[in-house]
Amino acid sequence: MDKNLTTDNPIAIQALMSETVFAIPGSVMPIVETQTVGNQHTSPQQGHFEASAEEFVYQGDKSTGVLFILRYPDYPYFSPQAEEAFLKTIGALQLNADNVAVLNLANPHNPNEWKQIMQFFQPKKITLLGVEPTSLKLPEIGQNSYMRGKIATVFNTFSFEEMFADVQKKKLFWNEFKTFIQS
Repeated sequence: MDKNLTTDNPIAIQALMSETVFAIPGSVMPIVETQTVGNQHTSPQQGHFEASAEEFVYQGDKSTGVLFILRYPDYPYFSPQAEEAFLKTIGALQLNADNVAVLNLANPHNPNEWKQIMQFFQPKKITLLGVEPTSLKLPEIGQNSYMRGKIATVFNTFSFEEMFADVQKKKLFWNEFKTFIQS
């Protein structure tokens, strides 16, 4: 029996590692950020890492203030079809995968705590893609509508799978999403 574990799955690697100490140049890996009181900064080639206890695995850039939250248990972020639709959607509004942050709450490393999410990402615009607001202890927000808070505006909308199944939901999403992002 082989006693060596071999994987190139970034989620599995992260689960096996107690600290983030590597970056694989040329590979597509989610950015892993952690925070602590010490604020010791290092900038490896693949993203930005800070040492700490609270940790999120996410894709993209959190500094722009645009955050997409989803819950896809079968994929690191999106299904291939949903990823294609996501990229086309944000691209139509001059956004791309590098200037928004995508957080998958199905990742066991990501806390489902609203306060931690807000503190870590400091977003201004948050889109919940098929994530029930009450699951994050937020007030109820109508489907495909948004709520303005003191710090950020939260848009509660359909998952891409719901939009694939119902063209009307896709149209409703697009009209409201344009207004939300451009406001």
